[in-house]
Amino acid sequence: MPRKKSAQSSSGIRQRITKPRKQAAQPSGGNARRRSSATKKASAKDFINIDVFFGAYASSPSDMIEPQGIEKLCSDLEVATDDVRILMLAWKMKAAKQGYFTLEEWRRGLQPLGADTILKLKSSLPGLQLEIRMPSNFADFHAYAFSYNLTDNEKQRYIDIGTICVLLPLVLGPYFPLQVNALVEYLQAQTEYKTISMDQWMSIYRFCSQITFPDLNGYDPADAWPLLLDNFVEWMKAKGMAKDSNQ
Repeated sequence: MPRKKSAQSSSGIRQRITKPRKQAAQPSGGNARRRSSATKKASAKDFINIDVFFGAYASSPSDMIEPQGIEKLCSDLEVATDDVRILMLAWKMKAAKQGYFTLEEWRRGLQPLGADTILKLKSSLPGLQLEIRMPSNFADFHAYAFSYNLTDNEKQRYIDIGTICVLLPLVLGPYFPLQVNALVEYLQAQTEYKTISMDQWMSIYRFCSQITFPDLNGYDPADAWPLLLDNFVEWMKAKGMAKDSNQ
């Protein structure tokens, strides 16, 4: 007859069967906290260097970079003060006031560029230009160029024609030279408009990017173009510079 298994033996078997297996070790919260702390320390170190860089151009009384500091920055970057790359840098910082950079704006712009020295900032400018050429960014940059040139951000809504004639070649000129040259000539010749609004400014960009030039293919006077641009088209036709392809 088969032997009866002892209670102790059966109990041992049950213990071995029911004993839970050891779970694989899970990452501890401490490791995650340490990684987070290391990241914060790295970011803090980045800001320390960026802050030191800021101090080389900032004015002590105001604790911001003022026009003289920006002139010195341009000199160190070996670019003119009216170079579009300075406007691009201001866009990257989201600088609120023309000719002034706060520490917060400086950090906001330079940290993603990885620029905490003049050499690093200078080498980052070509990449910044490529970033702005992206269609989604360029529309924002075009709008920013207008807002940045409002000398009274709270009350001013328009920019004078003279300033617009300087801004257009700077902002749109490299991409739409024929359109910009004709627009500037028209704006300087006409007498009806003394200022330009943001809506007109953005419509100029839309016109340049959507209407072929100089045949004006795609232009329809029935579309919702500002009267400024309708008048511009009529001016071009009167001077024999273009003919509406829809005719």
